[in-house]
Amino acid sequence: MTDRRSENYVLRLYDKLASKPFGSWLFSRALAAKAPYFKTVGATITHLEPHRCECVIPKRRAVENHIGTVHVIAICNGLELSMGVMAEASIPKHLRWIPKGMTLDYTAKAGSDIRCVAKVKPEDWQPGDLDVEVVAYDSEDVEVVRGRIRLWISEKPAKPAS
Repeated sequence: MTDRRSENYVLRLYDKLASKPFGSWLFSRALAAKAPYFKTVGATITHLEPHRCECVIPKRRAVENHIGTVHVIAICNGLELSMGVMAEASIPKHLRWIPKGMTLDYTAKAGSDIRCVAKVKPEDWQPGDLDVEVVAYDSEDVEVVRGRIRLWISEKPAKPAS
């Protein structure tokens, strides 16, 4: 395990759980406990490393639209989940992030489970705007949504002297 992985709480928890039976599911439920809204899509984090995260949204009635495909808003939630977990696992300790906006193109019907991917380059973590590439794929690896989530990156304020 690299120093970066051992010092980051998200990567440490993922490493601890992911290799165990139901570990990815447990990790995903722990995240949803911190941000309950993400429970609505039932996504599971399937891959996490610094600067990249993937989750899968299972196609089920609760996330379908009127034509029986995965609703794009559910996909947006999965993309935002992947982005947020990637950001927490990747951002240097002296920086913080907050989302500013999301721009997406719907490129195909989402008729299966959906894999949501968020990634950035390590050198992108600088104060200012950061566009995180987000892409959603169906079970045949067809791109169904592509876009970016813009983050505002800033320095953490200095801690007051005790």
